[in-house]
Amino acid sequence: MKEANFFGIFLSPLLVWSLLATLLLLAARAGLSHFGLYRFIWHRSLFDLSLFILILALVVMIAMI
Repeated sequence: MKEANFFGIFLSPLLVWSLLATLLLLAARAGLSHFGLYRFIWHRSLFDLSLFILILALVVMIAMI
């Protein structure tokens, strides 16, 4: 993927993928919180960071196809 042109400003593909991963993370967090699954997580911040990295890797892999 090439740079994204946003009103004359070129954005890195990683920035675009990170924004998409952040939106997916927010949806996943809302689902986990709604179903009460966060009570099984020992360290919520580390879990959220790990989940973000996994989602970002998935987004990048799908974008590279």
